[in-house]
Amino acid sequence: MTRDEELISAASSAYRARDASGALLPDAAWMDLDVEGRRAAFEATVQQRRWEAALADDGLSSTARAVLARLGASI
Repeated sequence: MTRDEELISAASSAYRARDASGALLPDAAWMDLDVEGRRAAFEATVQQRRWEAALADDGLSSTARAVLARLGASI
C-alpha cells in the first residue's frame, strides 16, 4: 500500500479524534493529502458510507448514527 493509499484510508475512516472537551480534532491524514488525494478520500468515504447503509438493518451509515446520537444528546 502506498503512502497516499494509507492516508486516503485513514482520512475516509469513520473515526474522528476528539480533544478533552469533546471537540473534533483536525484529521492529520486529511491535512497530509494534496487536492487530488483529498478528492479521492472524499469519494472513498462516500462509497464506504453507501456500503454501510446498504448493509445496515436501519439503512443508516455510522456517520448518520453518530450525527443522530449527537443531536439526540443535545436536544
